[in-house]
Amino acid sequence: MKMKALITGVRGFVGKYLADHLLLQGIEVWGTSREESPLLCLENGNVKIVKNDLDSEEEILNLLQTVTPDYIFHLAGQSNVKKSWEDKEGTFYANVNKTIFLLDACVRYQQEKPQMRLLTVGSSEEYGRVESHEIPIKESTPLRPMSPYGASKAAVSMLIQQYHKAHGLNVIHARPFNHIGPGQSEGFVTTDFAKQIVEIERGQLSTTISVGDLSSERDFTDVRDIVVAYHLIIQKGEKGEIYNVCSGESIPIKEVLNYFLSFSQKKVNVYIDESKFRPIEFKKYYGSSEKIKNDSGWKVKQSVEQSLHEIYLYLKAQSKRS
Repeated sequence: MKMKALITGVRGFVGKYLADHLLLQGIEVWGTSREESPLLCLENGNVKIVKNDLDSEEEILNLLQTVTPDYIFHLAGQSNVKKSWEDKEGTFYANVNKTIFLLDACVRYQQEKPQMRLLTVGSSEEYGRVESHEIPIKESTPLRPMSPYGASKAAVSMLIQQYHKAHGLNVIHARPFNHIGPGQSEGFVTTDFAKQIVEIERGQLSTTISVGDLSSERDFTDVRDIVVAYHLIIQKGEKGEIYNVCSGESIPIKEVLNYFLSFSQKKVNVYIDESKFRPIEFKKYYGSSEKIKNDSGWKVKQSVEQSLHEIYLYLKAQSKRS
């Protein structure tokens, strides 16, 4: 019998890539969305869309009983750190309360389908303030989130462990670090850099790009590698466990910018805007991928340079259509 997967938030940046990967594996994919639409057409097939905002345990249970998924990937939520400061209550409702509704529905659904598996997706923002001796960051590193968004995702990681222990729920939690790729929205460093350079090339901006702190180093992984990790974790991960999804290496933000500048045919000047600096900035921040590699066999295949080039080409093509 064909495997079925349900992806909450399937229309998001990662959701579409995950759906396309699962379709390529021969898995039937369903997705939830706040918008009314019967299908999401992707390169490797179509996703059946169900309108469901995850606001009710009963509605979620009805959805699960209708779709009967083997795998549930919970990607829906509020994922913007800046917005979490502006709307703390909304962020916690979207990321914590709705996850509780889903967890309670899954506890009941698992009684009907014991082989079901649920993957909740958190963030490296759960770790927050990390001491230098704690780098690379492991799953056992204490959580000290520095934003409402990070705190909300940390709460989810604690909830899944509680539900596993209290109800035997077959649930796993992923903590992805910075993921990048074509189609990511603005507000993320790679998209913001590339968009400015493309606009300079088209004469829409002056020849100067405005950037924040370039001295920091971050752990970047292509979204296509990220979604492969999610699929492997839900298949091979230990229930009740947490897995970092990261490259295990850090790259200076300045090097990311230099890659983009090398793609451009125009001379671009760089202006350091201190107003864009974060109040608290960690210079080097990267995770350990040892656990996910040992338990699932996952490894990074896409180089950061290739990802950045594809982001640049994607935005260049988009600008020509507008």
